[in-house]
Amino acid sequence: MSFTLFPIGYVRGGRAAAVDDDWGASRAAIDLDPARFTPDALAGLADFSHAEVIFVFDQVPPEKIETGARHPRGRSDWPLVGIFAQRGKNRPNRLGLTTCRIVGVEGLSVAVEGLDAIDGTPVLDIKPVMREFLPRGTIDQPDWARELMAEYWAKPG
Repeated sequence: MSFTLFPIGYVRGGRAAAVDDDWGASRAAIDLDPARFTPDALAGLADFSHAEVIFVFDQVPPEKIETGARHPRGRSDWPLVGIFAQRGKNRPNRLGLTTCRIVGVEGLSVAVEGLDAIDGTPVLDIKPVMREFLPRGTIDQPDWARELMAEYWAKPG
């Protein structure tokens, strides 16, 4: 089976470069492609507090793709773990997924906060966060992951 994905739009604003931490205050817009969509595509989205955004790490060159194990952020004091046990950008299909706060919706644009994608990033999909799709039960994670994420969503200043 073969299929092709096309961006629904692009991230505008926010950060110009990928930096590991302090994404909590990052504000950007997701502008939909006006050749494919009308504002109707976003009707009702503003009624939700958060959205899941699926995007492409398009600036990761093919030679940097990881298919095995590595130390997260290159830190040898953290364990060697497989690419599917971490959320790094050097993934086989270069897909990113972030839950971010919806700040507003106007026309073909969704203003968001806490989207860890940089200006110009292709967006593949936007889905509203519904409580019923959130994890049920306890969420477990190793200590290294908690350390890695300690400052990820920090708001500088």
